[in-house]
Amino acid sequence: MTHQSDVGWRKLNSSERNGGIPLRFFIPNLPNSARFHNRLPTIRRPFPLSHGTTTLGFIFQGGVIAAADTRASAGGLVACPSVSKITPIHSHLVVTSSGSGADCVLWERILIREIRLYQLRHRRCLSISGTAKLLAFMLHPFKGTELCVALTLCGWDKEAGGPKLIYVCSDGTRLQGDVFSVGSGSPYAYGVLDRELRWSLSKEEAVSLAREAVFRATHRDAYSGNNVDLFHITAQGWRRRERENLKEEYYRELERKAKLAEERKRVTL
Repeated sequence: MTHQSDVGWRKLNSSERNGGIPLRFFIPNLPNSARFHNRLPTIRRPFPLSHGTTTLGFIFQGGVIAAADTRASAGGLVACPSVSKITPIHSHLVVTSSGSGADCVLWERILIREIRLYQLRHRRCLSISGTAKLLAFMLHPFKGTELCVALTLCGWDKEAGGPKLIYVCSDGTRLQGDVFSVGSGSPYAYGVLDRELRWSLSKEEAVSLAREAVFRATHRDAYSGNNVDLFHITAQGWRRRERENLKEEYYRELERKAKLAEERKRVTL
């Protein structure tokens, strides 16, 4: 069941256009997760199902950049070429998701619900560090199960007065840093980020770097591809750039190589 407010987030290009948060989500009441899991019979899949993706986030002087490809894969099958792997949680926080698609969607909805309930009870928004801690505590009881969720929280913390980037995994791991890339394409994305990332990047340079990192990853990783989604988070909230087909970056790369070859010919002549 998808609530109308969930669909609404997908249509927004900026959090400034909507000051609120989705009011509610339909989440069934579950008993204690450990006892509930122990009572269920273990049902194995008839064949192993591989997952792949490329998501990244990094901090620079202009805020936080979050980027991801849009390919959903199931083993060698491209299940969907246009999945949204970056989900707004509230006006100053988005999460990138890696892992099982169904698990990620469910836990994103649960997180949105808990953040909204906290805001209603305390009349203020939970900090991003507190959000990451809450998510890690909720996920930890499922450690050792087949739950597969890896979320990177990318946002601007009003209380701390600055950008935050925190990685939370389904085993309860919680890590804070300045740059994270998650998924099967992450080693290739890290190769670009480690070479070019610096604090003094301009907004245009940061956007170009994130786009190129995703492109390089999708060029080598068969489980990532199709398009790139990109969000920029500042003190004013998140802003989503228009989805871009990665073939455009491929053509730009061909043009750069052609220009470089011409310059080399001129030097040799």
